[in-house]
Amino acid sequence: MVCFWVFLLIAANLNLGRAHINGAGDQPLAKINILKTTIALHGSANVTAQPALLGLKGEDTQWVTVNLMNPNPGVDDWVGVFSPAKFNPETCPPVNDPKEQVPYICSAPIKYKYANESGSSYTKTGTGSLRFQLINQRADFSFALFSGGLSDPKLVAISNFISFTNPKAPLYPRLALGKSWNEMTVTWTSGYDIDEAIPFVEWGRKGDLQLRSPAGTLTFKRNSMCGSPARTVGWRDPGFIHTSFLKNLWPNFVYTYRMGHYLSNGSVVWSKGYSFKASPYPGQDSLQRVIMFGDMGKAERDGSNEYSDYQPGSLNTTDQLISDLRNFDIVFHIGDLTYSNGYISQWDQFTAQVEPIASTVPYMVASGNHERDWPNSGSFYDTTDSGGECGVPAETMFYFPAENRAKFWYSADYGLFHFCIADSEHDWREGSEQYRFIEKCLASVDRHRQPWLIFAAHRVLGYSSDYWYGQEGTFEEPMGRESLQRLWQKYKVDIAFYGHVHNYERTCPIYQNQCVNNERNHYSGVVNGTIHVVVGGGGSHLSAFSEVTPNWSLYRDYDWGFVKLTAFNQSSLLFEYKKSRDGKVYDSFTISRDYRDILACVHDGCESTTLAS
Repeated sequence: MVCFWVFLLIAANLNLGRAHINGAGDQPLAKINILKTTIALHGSANVTAQPALLGLKGEDTQWVTVNLMNPNPGVDDWVGVFSPAKFNPETCPPVNDPKEQVPYICSAPIKYKYANESGSSYTKTGTGSLRFQLINQRADFSFALFSGGLSDPKLVAISNFISFTNPKAPLYPRLALGKSWNEMTVTWTSGYDIDEAIPFVEWGRKGDLQLRSPAGTLTFKRNSMCGSPARTVGWRDPGFIHTSFLKNLWPNFVYTYRMGHYLSNGSVVWSKGYSFKASPYPGQDSLQRVIMFGDMGKAERDGSNEYSDYQPGSLNTTDQLISDLRNFDIVFHIGDLTYSNGYISQWDQFTAQVEPIASTVPYMVASGNHERDWPNSGSFYDTTDSGGECGVPAETMFYFPAENRAKFWYSADYGLFHFCIADSEHDWREGSEQYRFIEKCLASVDRHRQPWLIFAAHRVLGYSSDYWYGQEGTFEEPMGRESLQRLWQKYKVDIAFYGHVHNYERTCPIYQNQCVNNERNHYSGVVNGTIHVVVGGGGSHLSAFSEVTPNWSLYRDYDWGFVKLTAFNQSSLLFEYKKSRDGKVYDSFTISRDYRDILACVHDGCESTTLAS
């Protein structure tokens, strides 16, 4: 504990900018000292799992009952879910150190529960029953009973193996905007490599003849990971990730789609059917609704992995959005997606969790520290926050319309909105490659057609009164806004969004630390400053605010939530902050203005002029 606090002090003194650290927790799977497992198999101990065959009705998620019998029960006994089901030294990488023995288990489970969660009688009777929710993850499963707690695990018993009827099935579609406004991409995961089956999407306007579009296939290997645990106990084969590009869409039409794989015998393996609404034409004057949040993470509906402690609000946010799916058109999840932190199995868990949303509306993502950062890997921050993933799973599992997938910045058009999504884990300062992109993105928008200009990044490159930023005295990510505020002002950015800090905060329209408008609830006329919003309360541990409330901070909330933007037309925008717990609006404002208000000259935002005739 002393070392932990020393680390926090060093981090603050070195200005690492880890403002979310007071809201961070240990990845639950990292608590298991799995490599030090010893064998304590007991002839009278028993673990059984049922049903043995899952997905008989096409389900990709199913509940499993695990019955336990242990003649020597302990309060810290636990049950791990392993996939693939077989684990022994034969599956472990070679051990180069002669002083080290080959571990009996070299891969962390995908989830776990304490045995006494089956009931208070377990420690007395040694019998109990647990319920786990499993998703199809391309391999079979087994359940192992351990004594000795998480730090000194002793393997007591192993269950029968269970599996889904088709472990390789195409699953968990994720929609995303393509590089043109009339293109939608579909990304999904399967167990089929291209030499075994050919991936494609069957799609078309609802009720019309269906087309078939081919898909590309990607994956990544253990040697693509930059460090541990992603290269060691956290590694799990991610399967194959397929992306198809559905082009020349008619604006606003509803399309149906399903994913398929042609097998070598001529048959086709199909996914379930889904639908989406095509994007509006850029500048289309109609109702358009956008969801923004960061730092959601994943949770377990069966209560395993202590995720109720690790990502307390994740399911609240997910479920609130699912219940309101008809009332928004696109989602931006601005960094810190899964918090897998090097435990690759958790990417499947996350894509399964958000599938009802991501299969229906474009689910646009940004890069956060927990996706990208790793020492000597080219990230701007020399931290270990990605658990050795160094961006590879995020860049592969989700599509985003970047020119270079390893450089996680891109622009996106959606009707009346133009989005410039930055990558705060790469250098954004003036003179950098990303800085040039940001200026080009902001400058390229036609504000007559797309009046609402939005900037977003994971870390707070603008303003936040988070506790750690307050300690630093600047209320921003170190070096955050110094280079960018000139661009926001010059191109009259309406709103800038950030995650990383796990709370909600809204500023006044601001430029160079000064409020340029004294209104709180309605803004009209000339765009003379940018409103900065922290919306990092998607689900992870909450972050404390500074005891000092700067005069530019108009609303702060220590809770989980998200923002909804509603463009009614080219002149009217509604901003709403909603809590995840109930979906009700707790902060809001409106913007009303004409095109001439965007053109108007403002301080540090004017083109040079001349009186020459």
